[in-house]
Amino acid sequence: MTETESAAERPSRKRLAIVVAPIVGLIIAAYVGDALTTTLARDHPLLLVLLNARSRILVLTTNQLDTVSYYLAAGGRLLASDPLFYLLGRWYGDAMIVWVEKRSKTFGEQIRLYERAFAKAAYPLVFIMPNPYICLFAGASGMKVGSFFTLNIAGTVARLYLIRRLGEAFDEPIQSVLRFFGNYRLPLFVISTALVVFIVWNDRRQGKDEISSMLDLADHPPDEQDSEPPTGQ
Repeated sequence: MTETESAAERPSRKRLAIVVAPIVGLIIAAYVGDALTTTLARDHPLLLVLLNARSRILVLTTNQLDTVSYYLAAGGRLLASDPLFYLLGRWYGDAMIVWVEKRSKTFGEQIRLYERAFAKAAYPLVFIMPNPYICLFAGASGMKVGSFFTLNIAGTVARLYLIRRLGEAFDEPIQSVLRFFGNYRLPLFVISTALVVFIVWNDRRQGKDEISSMLDLADHPPDEQDSEPPTGQ
């Protein structure tokens, strides 16, 4: 992947922190949403979507939200972090890709797979699956801002439309799941919270904790880390 001209202009620590801080906030919100899915899905679907807009959560909540609320809340939540990762790619170019590869063996394998796929189908991938890796590649490759946002937004709307139709087709089983959540609210809350805590602990133990990774990025930008492994490895 070629370094862009933008990547040569490194941001100040303050500008980097301004980008990293909301990413950390979104990660924390996603963890909270995972822990509270069984608690909020039936009675507070809009709040749940704002916390975490994973596909399974969108399927559970789509029939409880009106069209405008669904597209605005889910679309906004899905798109919230994409321009931030795109900007990191623009700022640091290949150095950012190398930094992610160093996080762990698992990250390295995943990002190399995404990198090979992105080299062959950059525009379709931004449309179909604009995850953080793809957004990083889009920025690092020098994809034009207009192209990135057009593909990203159009792909997100298409995804939400398909989930909306899926929710309509399977409304009865979805309502059954929501009733189950309501009937066993407390034990499910305890189980889901314990599961999220375990996942966070296990990721941290294996050096894959997303929050620690982003805080490490703010303290030690990719172009300053050279060949040294990140803290906590």
